[in-house]
Amino acid sequence: MELLNFKKYLNQQWGLPKDAIDQLCDGIRTKKVKKEELLLQAGEICKLTFFVEKGLLRMYALNEKGKEDILQFAPENWLVSDRGSIYFNEPSDYYIDAIEETEVVLLDTEFVDKISALGPSFRKLNDRLLHNHIRHLNKRVKLLLGASAKTRYLNFIKLHPDVLLRVPQWMVASYLGIAPESLSRVRRDLAKENFKQG
Repeated sequence: MELLNFKKYLNQQWGLPKDAIDQLCDGIRTKKVKKEELLLQAGEICKLTFFVEKGLLRMYALNEKGKEDILQFAPENWLVSDRGSIYFNEPSDYYIDAIEETEVVLLDTEFVDKISALGPSFRKLNDRLLHNHIRHLNKRVKLLLGASAKTRYLNFIKLHPDVLLRVPQWMVASYLGIAPESLSRVRRDLAKENFKQG
């Protein structure tokens, strides 16, 4: 598997030079994931972070009614894992699976140790990424608690313009925390608004 996106990510996000990237990627594990194949199951301890080289993953939980509540979509160049399970070494509440055929880079603690050894700037960058992740989660919670379905949907389009065309409508509704019928209504209303403006 060619790691073009991952190498680009290491260069752009971490500012690593080509020789350091080649050194890091030497012997790195990758996996081709079939559509609907699970990478993490609730009850397991999450040991890996998945970088999406190509394809689309999602992270979700099952609620008391047995319905899926989608927490995150991870298209190309996104990372997904249950950080709480990794850090605290406790069973995960979540599932991670592939929505389409996907190629992932498997990042374990050994990789983090390797990248840490490259210099002190790593910890600063890692803190920044972690805080950015927390900022996005807080924004998402705020939207779920108080925003209208329309605002949530428009925010989703802004965050994931490419995902919208790659997943069924019920998955988008699950991510937004609304019923599929509500999502249909929002989309209809927005189409009418745009038609009037046009």
